Amino acid sequence: MKLTETHLEGCFIIEPTVFGDDRGNFFESFNAQKFQELTGLNLVFVQDNQSFSQRGVLRGLHFQQGNYAQAKLVRVIKGKVLDVAVDIRPESNTFGQAFSIELSGENNKQLFVPRGFAHGFSVLENDTIFAYKCDNYYNKESESGIIFNDPSLNIDWRLNENEVLLSDKDKELKSLKELI
Repeated sequence: MKLTETHLEGCFIIEPTVFGDDRGNFFESFNAQKFQELTGLNLVFVQDNQSFSQRGVLRGLHFQQGNYAQAKLVRVIKGKVLDVAVDIRPESNTFGQAFSIELSGENNKQLFVPRGFAHGFSVLENDTIFAYKCDNYYNKESESGIIFNDPSLNIDWRLNENEVLLSDKDKELKSLKELI
């Protein structure tokens, strides 16, 4: 397993060691002991989530507030997404900055998104299966988000704006500036 810290403190790219032969491949998608050794974080993931989406779906930018904040370990099982993390920790040197990475069923990369970050992804291929672990339970009253096209974030979602498919809830999200 290879770990690379992004320019956002505490946000890591994780690349598993993949063992392949003419039958296919195998890799360990998560190992708590290795994760702790590499990151220095002792997290307990308590919830696994999975979504199935078509090209153009954009989910995010979501986060939970207060005692229900969540760290996430995200990956793609099948298909391809552009995954985005935004540092929303006011005390951070990288507050308001975004990081994006292509995650796919082929590259097997994962992104660790710490608490204090907004997270979202755009689906770049049909029939994409996206999975993530959370270190805290979902709480509807604590959910919030930032509108995907916030001009202060200037995120290139790798989709034309006319092909973006948002939930009704995500269409109503505010800009980062309006939330602070």
